[in-house]
Amino acid sequence: MDPVTALRRIAFLLERSQAATYRVKAFRTAAEVVTAMAPGEAAERVAAGTLERVSGIGPRTAQVIREALAGEVPGYLERLEEEASAEPAPEQGRELLSRLRGDCHLHSDWSDGGSPIEEMGRTAAELGHEWAVLTDHSPRLTVAGGLSPERLREQLAVVARLNEEWAPFRLLTGIECDILPDGSLDQEPELLEQLDVVVVSVHSKLRMDPAPMTRRLEAAVRHPQANVLGHCTGRLLSGRGRPQSQFDADRVFAACAEAGTAVEINCRPERLDPPRRLLRKAVEAGTLFAIDTDAHAPGQLDWQIDGCARAEECGVPADGVVTAWPLERLLEWAG
Repeated sequence: MDPVTALRRIAFLLERSQAATYRVKAFRTAAEVVTAMAPGEAAERVAAGTLERVSGIGPRTAQVIREALAGEVPGYLERLEEEASAEPAPEQGRELLSRLRGDCHLHSDWSDGGSPIEEMGRTAAELGHEWAVLTDHSPRLTVAGGLSPERLREQLAVVARLNEEWAPFRLLTGIECDILPDGSLDQEPELLEQLDVVVVSVHSKLRMDPAPMTRRLEAAVRHPQANVLGHCTGRLLSGRGRPQSQFDADRVFAACAEAGTAVEINCRPERLDPPRRLLRKAVEAGTLFAIDTDAHAPGQLDWQIDGCARAEECGVPADGVVTAWPLERLLEWAG
């Protein structure tokens, strides 16, 4: 077995299960180190007993490399695969999952994600996506490394270069753009016009009174460049938790339907946003939907099944899910 493949797969499975970041980083770092080695160097170091002297390779990652080079499935990888296969699968969602073509919401280490753009895009393609949208944060979210206009322009050039190598898979340019308190968007208008897909989300003043929050969301989803309303209630279910933002859902979802802005079904386990009650309201309003992982690491790109299960449970029509659309249809809608 190729040791880099084994190390990357272990990191993927750890990310998928929300393991501690330091554990994931150990395997991704080791994969990068082995990739940079000269042909045959890893095997030579195993034979000489010097593998663990290499910076970035520790006892556990060295054991994985040794077992892989010996033609075995590393024991640690085998255990993680068994644990993953033993997880109870949602009873619903498989049919819709099979129809998905992409993901409109993922982050890289350019903002608060944990992996390079290359790793996120490569993993999306390996999962069978035809396309995915890179949506790092906008400038005012400094705590998450939001991209200034200059950095976003640099990122556009990087994505263009990678797409030359990745065809037919396509990494689309995008942003998770903060919705400011007055409903305006946190990025230069001319830059927003250049992007393939714009996700708009609230990250500040989440406990605003319902009336101004409703006006804030209505203004944002009606913005000409807005394509997807991200995690609309802002709730968090884990840790100390965070309550839902309060707003007139009927008015906001009606605005989404009129503007053609999709409501995101966020698949992060700590979000699962919107709640089922609001998801059913969005269905009644006739909105479009985007089933997105909001992935901050490659393994999290495999979370869409949870969103698909909730979508089927709440009666979301498959043809109204933009992440099930082929690239040409998606770009025509988002353009």
